Amino acid sequence: MKNFMDKDFLLSNETAKTLYHEAAASMPIIDYHCHINPQEIAENRSFKNITEVWLGGDHYKWRAMRSNGVEEKYITGDASDREKFQKWAETLPKTIGNPLYHWTHLELRKYFGYEGVLNGDTAEEVWNLCNEKLQSGSMNVRDIIAASDVKLICTTDDPVDSLEYHKQIAADSTCKVKVLPAWRPDKAVNIEKDTFVSYIRHLAEVSEIAITNLESLFVALNVRLDFFHKMGCRASDHGLDYVVYNSASYDEVDAILKKALAGEKVTYDEMEKYKTALLLFLGEAYEKRGWVMQLHYGAIRDNNKAMFAKLGPDTGFDCINTRNCAEGTAAFLNALQIQNKLPKTIIYSLNPNDNASIGTILGCFQGSEVAGKIQQGSAWWFNDTKQGMIDQMTSLANLSVLGNFVGMLTDSRSFLSYTRHDYFRRILCNLIGTWVENGEYPADMKVLKEMVQDISFNNTNKYFGFNA
Repeated sequence: MKNFMDKDFLLSNETAKTLYHEAAASMPIIDYHCHINPQEIAENRSFKNITEVWLGGDHYKWRAMRSNGVEEKYITGDASDREKFQKWAETLPKTIGNPLYHWTHLELRKYFGYEGVLNGDTAEEVWNLCNEKLQSGSMNVRDIIAASDVKLICTTDDPVDSLEYHKQIAADSTCKVKVLPAWRPDKAVNIEKDTFVSYIRHLAEVSEIAITNLESLFVALNVRLDFFHKMGCRASDHGLDYVVYNSASYDEVDAILKKALAGEKVTYDEMEKYKTALLLFLGEAYEKRGWVMQLHYGAIRDNNKAMFAKLGPDTGFDCINTRNCAEGTAAFLNALQIQNKLPKTIIYSLNPNDNASIGTILGCFQGSEVAGKIQQGSAWWFNDTKQGMIDQMTSLANLSVLGNFVGMLTDSRSFLSYTRHDYFRRILCNLIGTWVENGEYPADMKVLKEMVQDISFNNTNKYFGFNA
C-alpha cells in the first residue's frame, strides 16, 4: 500500500514517475483563464486567516458543506471564520473521491508545509499553523504566485472595465508576474437579461460612443477591443448557456437591438438571432487581432431561486446542462471559416458527454497558422476531477492530437489553486506512462518528456503568443 500523497502521488508506474519528476514537475505555470481579482495582485493583498483564502467565495467547498448538512450560517453566513473553518474541516474527511480532498492537502503541503491530514480533530492545529504563516508577511498574494512559479495570469474582465489595476501592475517593477486582461463580453451578448439596457448605456459612456443601433454598438465594442488589445489582452472568453447559430440579416438584427433598447422584451427567436450576429462580429474581431476565442457552455445556472435571491450568482447552485451543442458549434465555426475569419478557438463543455463531439468538431476546422488551432479546453468545473481529466484527455487523444493540447488552467478565485496544475500534470504523466508501459507507445523518453513539457507550459505559451 502506498503512503497517502507521497512524492509519487497518482503515479502508478516507472514511466509516469520519470515523466513527472524529470519533465513536468519543474515547468512554470501560465494560468490563462481564472477569476482572481487583479486588485489583489496590484495591492499585494495579505490574508488574516485560512478561511479568507479557502472559503471566501469557493462555491466548490460550499456545495460540499451543504451536502454534509452544514447550516448556511457556517458557509456564507455570519458565523466566525474559525467556526466556518471547523465545519469545513469536519466535512473534508467525507469527500473521499472528490478532488477537493486532494486539492486541500496539496495546498496544505505546498504552501504551509503541513504533512498531516485535515479533519475535525486537527482543525485547531492546522488553523494555527496556516494563520501564523499567513500573518508572517511572507505569504502575501505575490509570494504565493512566486512560490507557484507562475509566469503569466489572464484575469476575466468586462469590456467596460477600466483595467486600472492591470496598468498599476504593469508599471510596478517589483511585481514579477505578468498579468493580462481577458475580454468577457457576456453582458453585451445577453440581450434577454433585464440588465441589458443599463449595461449598454454604461458601455456607451465608457466608449464615448452613443449606442442607438447595431452599427454604433459595433463601433463601441471595437473601441473597447482596441483598448484591451493595447493593454496586452490576447484572449476572449464567453460564458454561454449553449452555442447558438440562428442567422438573420443585418437589418433584422438591427431592428431587434433597437427593440431591446426601447425597453421591449425580445422573443426567444430574436434573442438567438442577436446573439448569433454579435458572436460572429466578435469572432471576426478576435481573428483580426490574433486573439484566442474561448467558448464555455453547458451550465444551467442559479437553479435554487430562493438561495439566488439571498446570495446572488456563483454561489454553488449551478448544474450541468445536457443539451447537445454540436450542431450550433459547428455551424458557428463554419460561418466564420467561410469568411476566413475563424480565430484560434478553445471549446469547453460542462457536459462530459460532449467530449467526443468536440473532439470531432476540432478536426473540421484546423488550420496551418498554429498547430491545434481549434482546441478542446481542459476538463472544466464539475469535470476537473481525476476521472474527468482522464476522460477528457483520453477522448482528445482518441480523436485529435493530444501532443498539441494547451493543458491546464485554474478557473479559480483562489491564489492557492495553482496546485491544480500539479494535480493535472501527475494525471497526465500517469495516463501517458500507462500507455507506454502497456506497449501502446514506444518508450522514447526524449519525445515523451518534450510532450509533457509542451502540454504543461510550452503549447500554451506558443498558442496564445504570450512569450512568457
